[in-house]
Amino acid sequence: MNQTAIVDWLFALQLFQVLFLALHDWIPLGRLNDLTAVQNTNSFGDLVSTTLVSTLPFAFGLFESGRYLAQAYPHWLLIWLWASYGLLFLGELQAWWIPYLLVPQPARAARYEKMFGNTHAFLPTRNGIQPNTLHIILHVVTLATLILLAILTFG
Repeated sequence: MNQTAIVDWLFALQLFQVLFLALHDWIPLGRLNDLTAVQNTNSFGDLVSTTLVSTLPFAFGLFESGRYLAQAYPHWLLIWLWASYGLLFLGELQAWWIPYLLVPQPARAARYEKMFGNTHAFLPTRNGIQPNTLHIILHVVTLATLILLAILTFG
């Protein structure tokens, strides 16, 4: 895959993630999300602040990536993207996969059951957690983003 294709795919993945982070708690996506459950579990203010805090760093990275689509990314932008998506992936591991696979967290499991218990999922429940399909898609896209960043940085 040439560098132009990598940059294009990286931009597309970033766009998906920014849209996901900004909208998944606000717009209905059929069985992929349960807005009523999320809004009953979190206050409006918490949802607004969480959406802003979780979206803005990635929106900034997306904006700057868009400015450099036809040229090489500057070093500072690569660092920004590595830091932001690396921390996002670590957060996904900590929030979903470590409690699912390794360390039971009953309080987290109960909260996730309230928010995501009626959403589509295909993995079995483990340690009281069943990762839902929408979050799995986000996690796969985050991993793909990191792989493309690695190819762009070291390839």
